Amino acid sequence: MANPELVITPVSSKADRAAFVDCAYRLNAADQNWVANLRSEEIAKFTPGKNPFFDHARCQLFLARRGGRIVGRISAHIDELALTQPVEQGMGPGTGNWGAIEAEDEATARALIATAEEWLRKEGMTRVLAPMNLSVWEEPGLQVSGHDHPPMVMMAHHNAAYQAWIEGAGYGRVKTLYTYDLDVTKQFPPLVQRIVASGEKNAKIRVREVELKHFDRDAGIICDILNDAWSDNWGFVPFTDEEIEHIGKVLKPLVHPSLIRIAEYEGEPVAFMMTLPDLNGIQMRVNGRNGKPSLLGLIKLLLWLRKPRPADMRVPLMGVRKKLQSSRMASQLAFMMIEYIRRAATAKFAAKRGEIGWVLEDNQGMVAIADTILSKVNREYAIYEKAL
Repeated sequence: MANPELVITPVSSKADRAAFVDCAYRLNAADQNWVANLRSEEIAKFTPGKNPFFDHARCQLFLARRGGRIVGRISAHIDELALTQPVEQGMGPGTGNWGAIEAEDEATARALIATAEEWLRKEGMTRVLAPMNLSVWEEPGLQVSGHDHPPMVMMAHHNAAYQAWIEGAGYGRVKTLYTYDLDVTKQFPPLVQRIVASGEKNAKIRVREVELKHFDRDAGIICDILNDAWSDNWGFVPFTDEEIEHIGKVLKPLVHPSLIRIAEYEGEPVAFMMTLPDLNGIQMRVNGRNGKPSLLGLIKLLLWLRKPRPADMRVPLMGVRKKLQSSRMASQLAFMMIEYIRRAATAKFAAKRGEIGWVLEDNQGMVAIADTILSKVNREYAIYEKAL
């Protein structure tokens, strides 16, 4: 029997969007290191009106079918805020993206990528930066190492075959993102301990926990520091007020004050470090392979959210205001926040592992901090580019 023709169509209905999400669960069901996020949250992620990314982005989702059976998916999108960024920082005018790629085979992947490229060309784009699922703040890059263990919360896990398929479609790597693994049960080296002790003697420094009763205020402070601290970084796109409010609601169940710190200098908030319990660990146990936990599984998930113990930790974000960057003070504040959160993670949550990242390969300050606390790279993600 002849191989049925591959047909790629745009997602145009609620049912199509659900099929787009379900495609990822089915194609990754046999991969024991792939994490099935809650299906309802995945559908919301790709739904305008539920994800504020769509307030400043044009997006088209595509499904690939062969003989009527779904065999792949991809998103093509243009972030209007990214278009306003300087070209030398990675984004800039004419730069579109694709992401969320899943495919049964290389031919399907190539066809999906070509379809996304054609959509971007018609929208006036001259360059692709990919994969982005969806924004640089969500799941950027393609995993190219560390496939032998599951990712932590808010990080992606991809089929190892995708790297060759994407590179074979004419894409060249432009940036590598690292995640770093750390044994948090061990004391940091003496140098770090001395730096922390010195900071504790400085009356101008205050490192405080976030306050749940003022969560919206502290979330705003963190995002204000973030937009300032990261504004010169490669790939930066600013958070909008709507995204700040949205991410605050999404992450609030994972917020524990002792794990999120704001550093103040002379009363001014100048740095922060956000740490989250690894939701993926419990999701792998209760969500099944389709993102739909049973009633008992949902109860277990809710109970874990109330008291995540034992739980390993991930640091998805930290930042120091630009005026302090490259100063000794910036490093001191970073080490103080890392140490305070390490103590809380082990004492309150019985954490054994921590993960820092992602970190840009050429972010010398963060790479130096990661090396100093004796953490090791455990996964790499590649971001590719191609001229259209």
